[in-house]
Amino acid sequence: MHRIRAYYHYLQYRRRHKAVPSCTRDIYKTSRTLYIIEAALEYFVSLLVSGAFLAKVSTHLGISDSLTGVITAFVSLGCSFQMLSIFLSRKSGVKRMVITASVINELLFAAIYLTPFVPLSSGGKTVVFMVCMMAANIIHQMFNSPKIGWYMSLVDDRKRGVFTANKEIISLIGGMIFTTVMGNVMDRFEAAGNLRGGFIVCGITLFALMVGHTLTFVFSKEKPQEDAADATAFGPKVRTLLKNRLYIKAVAVGVLWNVATHCATPFYATYQINELGFSLSFVAILGVISSVVRALFSRGMGRFADRHSFADMMLLCMLLMGGSFGVMMFTVPQNGYVLFTVYTVLCAVANAGINSALINLVFDYAPNDLRSEALALQRTVYGLGGFFAALAVSPLITYIQGNANGFLGMTVYAQQVTSALALILTLAVAAFLYFGMIRNQKAVTV
Repeated sequence: MHRIRAYYHYLQYRRRHKAVPSCTRDIYKTSRTLYIIEAALEYFVSLLVSGAFLAKVSTHLGISDSLTGVITAFVSLGCSFQMLSIFLSRKSGVKRMVITASVINELLFAAIYLTPFVPLSSGGKTVVFMVCMMAANIIHQMFNSPKIGWYMSLVDDRKRGVFTANKEIISLIGGMIFTTVMGNVMDRFEAAGNLRGGFIVCGITLFALMVGHTLTFVFSKEKPQEDAADATAFGPKVRTLLKNRLYIKAVAVGVLWNVATHCATPFYATYQINELGFSLSFVAILGVISSVVRALFSRGMGRFADRHSFADMMLLCMLLMGGSFGVMMFTVPQNGYVLFTVYTVLCAVANAGINSALINLVFDYAPNDLRSEALALQRTVYGLGGFFAALAVSPLITYIQGNANGFLGMTVYAQQVTSALALILTLAVAAFLYFGMIRNQKAVTV
């Protein structure tokens, strides 16, 4: 009897203190944290290979503003290669492929800062610079959709808006510190007449970021997929997606937005460095302002989207972006420090929601088992639209600059004209969102 009583108490103790069964434990919590770190490190890499930092290298190599804008748009063109991700087999997961691609593309980005040391002519260095940028972005974008699909599958659908906002806030706070430090480092090297020394530091920094970025992938878990992607089912997948009208509208929004922004923003980096005369330290200050503003508004945007819809959030962001392009229409060297700061603030508030909206609009309307493919298809068309928009505007930049900043009888900078074009197209996106998506959804709800 004593033994029975003791065994009963033992069972009661085990029942009270036993570990939570593995089926109810959140085994992906650490991986979601690593996703936030991964996104931050990836953001740091993107900061060093875009904007004013990239313009500093291209200017040193003697590359024109218009060509720099086209090279900057390689990021968008690289998106068009996301379609190839549909053909990648996912039967054994995507983790190994993502790690390999990430290492290669970030080594190519680091090589960009070594281009000035290549023993070639100015034209040869330009070719190497362009090849590194193009190849790095193609490889990155090919594996971006599988990576996002991998990590977002670990996030509760009901919390996507807030999770995405939290992820972005961490990236922005880190990016704020990162750009300030790197901007000051580059300015000090340039002031000492040793700009190439600054390029070496940037290259080494990119290599270190690559190592840390790789480790976040290595230690992240991958959720087993019951219906692994089959590369041979490309045709049926695309047909399924193309029959989904809401998905097609979500794609159209992304494409129209990318066309609008690539009519202007790829040419702002050289505008800051050359015409407006900003130092990299001031560019870093603008980066801090942008990061603080985006961090302050990201969670609010995420809650707004979860409460209303990502389409409503995108509309709000388009109106804000329209206002920012309107400010850039009047930004010249005399008022550049003030108006470009105003542009930065408006743009930051809008970007607090845009990236999240572009991804989550696709996730809202695409079938769960086709989300990765749906995102890849969207990014393919999205990327082509942005790149060809920059390519089409590039001759206009060259024409205005070659005509002593004259256009239609007015004296204006080329970036003022492209900003006006971007404003018109952004308002067109806003109109499409309201009349093509939001109003119809509200009518169905009523």
